[in-house]
Amino acid sequence: MGPGFDCLAVALDIWNTATIEVGGSDLVVHGHGSELPGNSYAKLVSRCFALPFREAGKEPPPISIESCNDIPAGKGLGSSAAAILAGVLAGNEVSGAGLDADDILRLAAEAEGHPDNVAAAARGGCQIVVPVNGDYLTASIPLPDGLKAVLYVPDMPKSTDQTRKLLPATYDRKDAVFNLGRVALLVRALSTGDLRHLDIATQDRFHQPTRVPLYPGMHNVMRAAMNAGALGVYLSGSGSSVLALTDKHEMTIGYEMADAADKSGLTGELKVTAPTVQGAYVAESR
Repeated sequence: MGPGFDCLAVALDIWNTATIEVGGSDLVVHGHGSELPGNSYAKLVSRCFALPFREAGKEPPPISIESCNDIPAGKGLGSSAAAILAGVLAGNEVSGAGLDADDILRLAAEAEGHPDNVAAAARGGCQIVVPVNGDYLTASIPLPDGLKAVLYVPDMPKSTDQTRKLLPATYDRKDAVFNLGRVALLVRALSTGDLRHLDIATQDRFHQPTRVPLYPGMHNVMRAAMNAGALGVYLSGSGSSVLALTDKHEMTIGYEMADAADKSGLTGELKVTAPTVQGAYVAESR
């Protein structure tokens, strides 16, 4: 979320659903992620299914996976976090490992390589996550009623690993202070419902200056969102999706974002959603 690089994320009401059966070897993906090479989405679910078994000192059985996905893949919206949690939750259920919520988050964060996406996806809502002695401390930020997320999702995927390698190894003190102040302002704005300065609170100098130029036209989309009345706008995760926060006129904001994208020669899709307090869960187990 803007300046909250690797330590702040929000769960959105967009879901992937994985059905996992013991036995067989079918790996089927419907919707987003089905276009990824080598069936990599389903293979990630499968790899993470095995993690609780290894924690319990057991050998994982062969499984079949069918995943129905609404989360765009490779677009900065947490598709890999959803796959990882689907696997870990199912593996914990089938293995009888009895992992608690903290263990599940630890395994998921280790598989993801950074904890923010999996923390929000696992716990729901808006989460602060801090590494502490090999584990992860999370704290929920209450969100104001009526907050909406308007997403422009362009047809230009990029892997987080690729964009992370482009980030600088060190930062200037002024940039660090810039982000610290804005993270504090962002947490205050969300927790109090005083959203007057959300445009400033979502600014960033750690990752967006490097990542936004990778996506031609994204500056135009972000500017259009603010001009249409968005409260704040930022590159979702590592991109390429742009997320605008608002409490009204979400369709107008979305239209202007899509129009700016079209005029910039971009194609993509528009999604209007909202934060959800529901985290990943096992819907049914037999």
